[in-house]
Amino acid sequence: MLGKMPGDRWQKFANLRAYYGFMWGHPGKKLLFMGGEFAQGREWNHDQSLDWHLLDDPMHEGMRRLVRDLNAMYRAEPGLHQRDCEPEGFAWIEGGDADNNVFSFIRYGNDGAKPVVVVANMAPVLRETYRIGVPWAGTWSERLNTDRAEYGGSGAANGPLSASDEGMHGQPHSLSLTLPPLGTVFLTPD
Repeated sequence: MLGKMPGDRWQKFANLRAYYGFMWGHPGKKLLFMGGEFAQGREWNHDQSLDWHLLDDPMHEGMRRLVRDLNAMYRAEPGLHQRDCEPEGFAWIEGGDADNNVFSFIRYGNDGAKPVVVVANMAPVLRETYRIGVPWAGTWSERLNTDRAEYGGSGAANGPLSASDEGMHGQPHSLSLTLPPLGTVFLTPD
C-alpha cells in the first residue's frame, strides 16, 4: 500500500496512516495483507519472508504502533464495532467537503455506548478551527490521532474540546478542531 500512495516519503506514510485511520473508523471488516501492518514497500510473496528489518526504520515502526493502537481502540470503543452491519451504527457529519478534502462521520454502538466521531483530513495542510457538528454536549477528547509523532507524524493534536451549543451539520452541538495534515482523528465525549 505504501508504494501506491502519492507524494514524497513523508506524504506516503502520512497518507497511509490517514487511510488506515479512515478504514478503522468506517463500517466494515478491516483487511490488511501481510506486511501492511508495518508498511512493507513490496507486495507480499508467499515464497519470501516479510521484510521485518524495516521495523528498524522509525517510520515503519511508527506504522506498526499505529496499527496496534487502532486495533486496541477498535476493541475498546463499542461504537466502532457493535453496530457495524446496521445502518443506525453510522451517520455522516460531512461527507462532501471536497474543497478541504475532509470527511467526518459518527459511529454509534448499542444504547448507552458513547459515540465515536472520526474526522479525516486527506489534504497535506494543517486545518485549524475546523468546525464539525457533534451529537453530545460537554467535553470531548481525542482518542487517537494518526499524526502523532510516535507514529511518524507532525504531532498536531487537540487537547480537551468543549462542545458549543452552536448546532451544525444537523447535530445539536459543534466542536472546533485542529486537523493534522494527512491525518485522521477519533473523538469521544467524556
